[in-house]
Amino acid sequence: MTTRSLFFALIPLAALAAGPHVTIYNDGFATVKEERTLALQEGVAEIRVTDMSRLLEPDSVMIREMGTESFGLRILEQSFVNDPLTEGLLLHQLEGQMVRFEEKRRDGTVKEHHGKVIRSGYVPGEGMRDQSIIEEEGAVRFSLPGQPVFEGIDAGAFLKPSLVWQVASARIGDCPIEVAYVTAGMEWEATYNLVMPAEGNDIFDFSGWISLQNQTGKDFQNAEVKLIAGDVQKVQPQVRPRGRAVMFAVAPSEDAMPEERAFDEFHLYTLPRPVVLRHNELKQVEFLRTPGVKGQRYYVYNPLVGFRPYGRVNTDPDYGTTSDKKVGVRIEIENSKDNGLGVPLPKGRMRLYRTDAVDGRREFTGENKIDHLPKNEKLKLEMGSAFDLVGERKRLNFSVDSTAKRMSETIQITLRNRKENEAVEIRVIEPLYRAANAKVVNPSMAVERIDASTIEFRVPVPADGEAVVTYTVKYNW
Repeated sequence: MTTRSLFFALIPLAALAAGPHVTIYNDGFATVKEERTLALQEGVAEIRVTDMSRLLEPDSVMIREMGTESFGLRILEQSFVNDPLTEGLLLHQLEGQMVRFEEKRRDGTVKEHHGKVIRSGYVPGEGMRDQSIIEEEGAVRFSLPGQPVFEGIDAGAFLKPSLVWQVASARIGDCPIEVAYVTAGMEWEATYNLVMPAEGNDIFDFSGWISLQNQTGKDFQNAEVKLIAGDVQKVQPQVRPRGRAVMFAVAPSEDAMPEERAFDEFHLYTLPRPVVLRHNELKQVEFLRTPGVKGQRYYVYNPLVGFRPYGRVNTDPDYGTTSDKKVGVRIEIENSKDNGLGVPLPKGRMRLYRTDAVDGRREFTGENKIDHLPKNEKLKLEMGSAFDLVGERKRLNFSVDSTAKRMSETIQITLRNRKENEAVEIRVIEPLYRAANAKVVNPSMAVERIDASTIEFRVPVPADGEAVVTYTVKYNW
C-alpha cells in the first residue's frame, strides 16, 4: 500500500526555555509570556512554535527579542494550526486511499480488513461530523471495520497546536525571544470560609483560597503566576470549554502567602512560588488566613422585595398586597485593619460554617457570592432565611383622592419569633412606592428614612413571642 505525504515538510522548531509567566484574569482568559529560542537563517525562513494553547487568540501574538544583539527579526506571515494529529485527521488525509484495519474479536483473535476510505467523517477543526464510509471488497459500510493502522507518521506532523511563522532575519544564529499571547480557557476565583463558634457573639475565623482552572489544552510547567482582580474590559466573548476538572490543593506556609499590590486600576496577586498548571486541573492556593474577625449578624424582613416606585403615581389598590413571609439572615463585616482584615478582597464565593456545640464539628450553614471589595469598606452578606422567624404584612386602610391628588395607606407588620430562649431584633424594610412625595405619620415605633423611597424599623421581638408595627403613609402629587 502506498501513501502520500500528509503534512508540511519538516521545519525548525522553537526551543522552549524558562518557565512561562501566566497572568490570569477573573473573566476566563489569561496572558501568557514564554521564552523560546529560534534557530534563524539569514533571510526568510519558516519557523514552527509548537505546544501552544488550543484557545489562543492568534491576533494577540507579540514577540520581542531577548538577546543583547538584535537579529532584526520580523514575522512576515503567521498561521495558527489548531488541529493536531488525531486518528480522524489521518483518515481525512487518506480519503481515496486504502487503509488497513484490525478487528479484535471476542475470542481474542484479530482479523485484518483492507478498505478504501471514501469518507472519513472528520471535518478539520470541527472533529467527527459525519458517518465514515469505507469500501471493502466492493461492499460499502457506514462505519469503520476495525481499528485503523497507519504505516508511519510524517516527521513534520503537528502533534500539538502550533504557530507557523514566515520570518525574516538579518543574520544566522540562535535568537532568544519572548512570545506573548492572550488565551481563553483559564480563570481564577476567590473562595472564602467564615467559621463561627458554637455560642456567643459573632467572631469569625476568616480564610480565603485562590482557585485556578486551566482548560486551554496545554500544561504550563513551573509557571510564574499573577492574578488580576478587577473588571477588565474584554471585547471578544470567551469560549469556555466544558470538562471535568481535577482538584489539587496547595496550602502555603505562613510566610509564603501570595503577595498583593495595586496595579493600574486593579489589584494584582503574585503566587509565592512557581506552580504546574495542568490542563483540566483545578488548583487551589491559600492567600488569606485571619482568626478573630468581628462580624455582626442580624435579621431582615423585606416583604416587598422587588417592589419599587414606578417613576409615576401608582393608585392601584391591589399593588403591594402580596408579600413574602421569610426573614433573611444578614452578616456585616468591616474590612478594616483594626478588624484583622484591611485588604482588597477579590470577588468570589463566601461560605459560612457554624461549630456544633455537641460534637465540635463545623457544619455548613450557607453561602453567597461577593463582588470586589476594597479595604475599609463593609462586607455585606445575605445568608439565607431564618427557620424560626416569620413576618406578615397587611394593609389596614387605603384611600385615594385623585381630584386633590393625595393618597393614604396604613400598613401593619407582624413579626413572630419561635426561638424558645433567644430574643431577636428584626430590621423591617418598607418601600414607599406610590409617589415621590411621601410622608410617614403615626408610626407605632421609631422609624428611619433610609432614602427618598425606603424606610426601616428595628423591631425587638421577644423569645417565643411576637411584635406588631403599624404606620401610615400620606402621598401627594
